[in-house]
Amino acid sequence: MTTINAYAVKEQGGKLEPFQYELGPLAGDQVDIKVTSCGICHSDLSMMENDWGMTAYPFVPGHEIVGTIEAVGGQVKNLVVGQTVGLGWFSGSCMHCRTCMSGNHNLCPQTEATIVGRHGGFADRVRCKEEWALPLPDGVDSAAAGPLFCGGITVFSPIVEFDVKPTDRVAVIGIGGLGHLALQFLNKWGCEVTAFSSNPDKTEQLKALGAHKVVNSRDPEQLAALAGTFDFVMNTTNVNLEWGAYIEALAPKGRLHTVGAVPDPIEVPAFSLIGKQRSVSGSPLGSPATLAKMLDFCARHDIKAMVEHFPMSQANEAMDHLKAGKARYRIVLNNEA
Repeated sequence: MTTINAYAVKEQGGKLEPFQYELGPLAGDQVDIKVTSCGICHSDLSMMENDWGMTAYPFVPGHEIVGTIEAVGGQVKNLVVGQTVGLGWFSGSCMHCRTCMSGNHNLCPQTEATIVGRHGGFADRVRCKEEWALPLPDGVDSAAAGPLFCGGITVFSPIVEFDVKPTDRVAVIGIGGLGHLALQFLNKWGCEVTAFSSNPDKTEQLKALGAHKVVNSRDPEQLAALAGTFDFVMNTTNVNLEWGAYIEALAPKGRLHTVGAVPDPIEVPAFSLIGKQRSVSGSPLGSPATLAKMLDFCARHDIKAMVEHFPMSQANEAMDHLKAGKARYRIVLNNEA
């Protein structure tokens, strides 16, 4: 039996505190990862507070994990002890259903989430199936890589899945933990990139991240002036917006795609879609193959998350920093060597 040292919340609204639990025997298709660092995502906060009604307490957050392989099951063929890997929201999928066999493992009905029904990466070790532990290629900074495995793949996957082209005019709504990575990806993809931000003071930084234009999302006149402009608009926020105005900003055959978990239904006038053959869609993260493609793209173009570091022992302080909206743009917890 392996004893895991972690940080858990014991009840809704509780603080993180030291917590130990035992892992059972390692299955043949599983690996154990010694956690070097773990990013913090708003989903961790939502799960801690049971916002989605599926948290089991005690609860260990953390699904943006970087570490080294410490043990491998007898059926594992592609990973070796000592290898540096990353692990995100998913820790397993069935590998044999039609969805998995078509390469869409992240859509498998039997996916195993890293922090749903199991304990996550605010710990010294985690366990997952081999396929979801992705080796870090040369050129990817392991100290900042954790956020790529949730925030990064969340915004990279739809670029691939919906065939965004280098000639497309694209926009990103909300430039935070996800949006600042989306700007980098889309710029290096070759697109003309517009950032919608509610904070005009960030204009120069957003341009440095890859935006060619910055639009004040609080100014309806600026948005109205862009009617018919964009081939692809990605929403990374989790707030309700004037969706009709963003749909009108789409070019013919344009797409409004959300990766932000907007709390209320998105109201879409049917005729605004039908007349110009526009679309509205959403997506959850990506498959192992898309993760690997993203990591290679990051290595090639020197794309990385902007991160702030806290020691794992200061997880509560880091969560407070996130709650206060002070994170620029992601937070990473580091275990002591």
